[in-house]
Amino acid sequence: MSQYHIKSLEEYFQVYRKSIRDPETFWEEIAEENFIWRKRWDKVLDWNFSNAEATWFQGAQLNITENCIDRHLPTRGNKTALIFEPNNPEEKTQHITYKQLHQRVCQFANVLKEKGIKRGDRVCIYLPMIPELAISILACARIGAIHNVVFAGFSATALQTRINDCECKMVITSDGSFRGNKTIDLKGIVDEALKNAPCVETVLVVQRTHSKIEMNEGRDFWLQPLLDSAYKDCAIEVMDAEDPLFILYTSGSTGMPKGMMHTTAGYMVYCAYTFKNVFQYREEDVYWCTADIGWITGHSYILYGPLVNGATTVLFEGVPNYPDWGRFWQIVEKHKVNQFYTAPTAIRALAKENLSFVEKYNLSSLKVLGTVGEPINEEAWHWYDDIIGKGNTPIVDTWWQTETGGIMISPIPFVTPTIPTFATLPFPGIQPCLMDEKGEEINGNPANGRLCVKFPWPSMARTIWGNHQRYKDTYFSTFENKYFTGDGALRYNTGYYRITGRVDDVIIVSGHNLGTAPIEDAINEHPAVAESAIVGFPHDVKGNALYGYVILKETGESRNHDNLRKEINQLITEKIGPIAKLDKIQFTSGLPKTRSGKIMRRILRKIAHKETSNLGDTSTLLNPEVVQEIIENAL
Repeated sequence: MSQYHIKSLEEYFQVYRKSIRDPETFWEEIAEENFIWRKRWDKVLDWNFSNAEATWFQGAQLNITENCIDRHLPTRGNKTALIFEPNNPEEKTQHITYKQLHQRVCQFANVLKEKGIKRGDRVCIYLPMIPELAISILACARIGAIHNVVFAGFSATALQTRINDCECKMVITSDGSFRGNKTIDLKGIVDEALKNAPCVETVLVVQRTHSKIEMNEGRDFWLQPLLDSAYKDCAIEVMDAEDPLFILYTSGSTGMPKGMMHTTAGYMVYCAYTFKNVFQYREEDVYWCTADIGWITGHSYILYGPLVNGATTVLFEGVPNYPDWGRFWQIVEKHKVNQFYTAPTAIRALAKENLSFVEKYNLSSLKVLGTVGEPINEEAWHWYDDIIGKGNTPIVDTWWQTETGGIMISPIPFVTPTIPTFATLPFPGIQPCLMDEKGEEINGNPANGRLCVKFPWPSMARTIWGNHQRYKDTYFSTFENKYFTGDGALRYNTGYYRITGRVDDVIIVSGHNLGTAPIEDAINEHPAVAESAIVGFPHDVKGNALYGYVILKETGESRNHDNLRKEINQLITEKIGPIAKLDKIQFTSGLPKTRSGKIMRRILRKIAHKETSNLGDTSTLLNPEVVQEIIENAL
């Protein structure tokens, strides 16, 4: 039985039991049978959670790009690796084969070497979703440089902080980027960031928008002429299993962003294995994840996971609403996409629009639908299931984090029976548990507690770059010998998990622990409501009371707001109970969100607490202007 591709529920339970009973043998077999190694490992796993340490496949040597590209050349050389779909639907789509990808990665790697980049150097990549983004990442990995991708919507300050924190030697950017009908001056943002980033020696610039930009002589170089003269082959740098592959920053709820450092071998094995199963990928399929490569979802499930499996993966430069709200579905039809992976935020936004945007396209190629980034609410799940999946396309509601490197809890399509809003069962090799406030593990079902993982897995982040103590304090100090995810979860009688959201989004009202996610779900079921967010604020009687920020659909805008407030609370009473009613309901045009679509509750919390003097850096938000509007209309 191949453990690499699980095809039935019985097989899942068999594989899962084996992976828990004897993790080392299990992962050794997965690693041995499905990847190319230059040297075998001496030891599969060494770990100590009290020091926040884990090493996988110790002593092994490999290069991830050999697994992503080179090994496919004999059998898949002419197969499309990347489909690049530009922002403007009028612009020509690019199909890049594995053979072409190999050549372009080699040329780029040679340019990096020529500019003095060597093994272990950090390279910051600040690019839009264009082929050069994927190619530059793979070029870094080919020569052993550590890539640090910064999402190309971040401000100069956010970029500078990240460059300086990991001392990048080079920045790769473009003259600008297209986002819907806007052009963004990326090079200008880089110039601003580099005013105070002495570690950067070289900037390579991709020409994308052909806008007029400043070039700093001796530091800035146009990329294309360098590629044109670069040699078309480049030997791989043989890396150790635990050598760093990349650093990716995740915003800390307080203070400095955290540079999560991922290493080579374990990350590769886990990404590839999860991709194959969670999406049930087959040889001829076309797979599309709508995330940006600037996030972990893009690293693991646009680039590395698909390419190691020799897949065809779509790279989309644009946004869901340009030229109109049918753009996603137009692309699905055009490329006959089989697996589609997106965020609940996007689904909710699409569900608000007229159905005609969906109905004019043929979506019959879709076999698997996925969601990522936050727990999906029931209404959005049903819309996705009914309207996009036509009721016969399984939805995989995946739970994982930047820190985990790959999907941890998820259904396997056509294998795991799904229930709306449930992430369902742990992936093979993952040992989740629920902890109570006293630090005791909660046995038996049903259970409600803090979600932890009690055994290492190959793709876990190894540290926070330059600050192992912070890594240990953040993830391994709350509960002894456990990785603490920061999320709460419910485990039902079936053993299924439902993620309830961040634990800091648990509000204790009159002694009751109330998770914000179920309350928001209830509010969002109101026909006039588009989206909501709940935070707690101090209350003389209850200790804490609930403050709701609510975005209305057009139908709700014209209605009497006091009546709406009553209806919303009535709905909460029916769904959850009167204890969860909101003391304050503020209607707003938008919510502060990170670029990946997560609601920044920290900001909403401070506004509800009337602590608006120190909101931290809001420049990295998707919509920083909404913060002022919320402050002005606060109740």
